[in-house]
Amino acid sequence: MTGTDTLDPLDPLDPTAATPSPPAPRRRRRRHRLLAALSALVVLVAGYTVWANVHAVRLTASVEIRATPEQVWQVLADFDAYPDWNPFMTSARVTSPGARLAEGARMRIVLHDDSGDMTFTPQVQAAVPGKELRWLGRMGPGWIADGQHRFTIERTGPGRVRLTQSERFTGIAVPFAQGTLKSDTLPQFRAMNAALAREAERLDDPEG
Repeated sequence: MTGTDTLDPLDPLDPTAATPSPPAPRRRRRRHRLLAALSALVVLVAGYTVWANVHAVRLTASVEIRATPEQVWQVLADFDAYPDWNPFMTSARVTSPGARLAEGARMRIVLHDDSGDMTFTPQVQAAVPGKELRWLGRMGPGWIADGQHRFTIERTGPGRVRLTQSERFTGIAVPFAQGTLKSDTLPQFRAMNAALAREAERLDDPEG
């Protein structure tokens, strides 16, 4: 190179040579493909979320109890006694001011099954003495996994009731946990129902 030589900006031997930019039409096509892929992903995730919420997983277990609806409610709503008899909900308490079991109240519940213990803080949706207790628990912002837990008490005859414990699970994580819910959680529903029945029938036993 002489003193009068100049650098060619496109010379491949020149380390300072600029790399030519792809033509504008090619850049636009690349952007369009990226946007199309992102749009397809959003549609796929949204569609799966809707599908997961429509196709809820439901667990249900019932037990016949020789007791009145009031006696069954007395055992069900006495959270302080749960550690003494409840194999599934080993701890439960109302955490809202006043600790009153009513619609809108917050609770803290510890669940136990074969996979271990789990603590969650549901909100009470209904608390009708002698008839129904229902709450909603959420994992994350509400679309990952929701569980609406419900107890209903139905009189089936003189001195007899049917207690039904159920839960409706929705959210994008629920289909992946369906097997575990049925194999680990449902047996605990039955175990709690049986234990609650024994406690309620004991209230009606003059010998305790």
